[in-house]
Amino acid sequence: MAGAVAQTALAQAPFATTTTTPTLTRNSSFPPVGLAASETMQVNVANLAENPTTVTSTSPAASCTGSISFFNAAGTPIGTATEFTVATGVTQSATMTLAKAGITGTTRAEIRAVIQSTITEGRDAPPCSLVSSLETFDSTSGATHVYLSNPAPASPGGPIIIPVVNSGAFQNP
Repeated sequence: MAGAVAQTALAQAPFATTTTTPTLTRNSSFPPVGLAASETMQVNVANLAENPTTVTSTSPAASCTGSISFFNAAGTPIGTATEFTVATGVTQSATMTLAKAGITGTTRAEIRAVIQSTITEGRDAPPCSLVSSLETFDSTSGATHVYLSNPAPASPGGPIIIPVVNSGAFQNP
């Protein structure tokens, strides 16, 4: 009888189930780019993933999250990282100037940008297809000087992606 009572008690005991959604952090780094005192550096991120046909609690809307950071030539972070959350089709940007970087006594410095994305894994994860670019442009006229796309993964193990470099005077529309 005691065994039957114990089995019944076990069968009725509530079991706490916890589910944790696994996340992964990936860093992508643009190569160092010279930034003059008259220029602005801008990093753009966009989410090209499409929303599921039906958005539910188990199939959430497309969303990418992460941060954009800038580093000086010594590898020291400049300021605070810019956090981003981009829905499908949305673009967000972060900008840097020599004045914002606190670099004085020179008219030019090498700056590197890093994108850190937080990826939720699993079948119930929001769709994320993050693309990014880096550009420098004349702060007064808006003319583009450098354009880079496809930053290289900063951590080993992934494929090496060679950035596309276009330089010259491009006029922003």
